[in-house]
Amino acid sequence: MAFHLPVFLILIVDKLPVKVTGRLIKKLNQRNMFSQVWKKYLPVIMILMKRSVNGEQTLSMNPSDFQRAAGGRKIKFSFANLQLANGRINNIVKHQPLAREFATILQEDEIIRKFLQQKQFEFSMNNSCQLCIKNTTPPAEPVTKAGETDETITTDDTVSLTTIDV
Repeated sequence: MAFHLPVFLILIVDKLPVKVTGRLIKKLNQRNMFSQVWKKYLPVIMILMKRSVNGEQTLSMNPSDFQRAAGGRKIKFSFANLQLANGRINNIVKHQPLAREFATILQEDEIIRKFLQQKQFEFSMNNSCQLCIKNTTPPAEPVTKAGETDETITTDDTVSLTTIDV
C-alpha cells in the first residue's frame, strides 16, 4: 500500500519557510497587483515630485492600466491623504491597498527614497486616475552665519546704509 503525500511549494519569507497554499498565492498576487502600473509611471512621478516645490502637480494616468491590473475585480481606484514624511508613510490613517502599494513602490526605488529623506509629500488619487502630488515640506528658515549682522542705519537725510560685521 503506497501513501501519497500532498506536494506543497515551500516559500522562504523573512528567512522562515512558509507552506504556499491557494489562499496565500491570492494574497501575494493582490499585494502586488498594481506594482507594474506604478513602476510604469514612476519616472514621471519623480519629475512631478521635483516640480511640486512650486505648487501642486497632477498626473493623469490611463484608467485601463489599473482596470487590467485589477483583473476584473471591482476595486476603488482612489485614495486621499497619503502622507510621506521623511520617506515614511503616515501610519495614523489606514490606507487602501492601492495607496499602500504606491508608497511601497516609492520607498523601493533608491533615487526616490533618497529624495524623500528630507521632504514631506501628500498624495491623492481620484476615480479618474489623476494623481495629485503636493509638497508639504515646511520652508527652510534662513540661517545667518555667526558674526554676521544685518543692520539698517537711518540718518536725518533718509539715507539707508547696510553694514555687515565680519
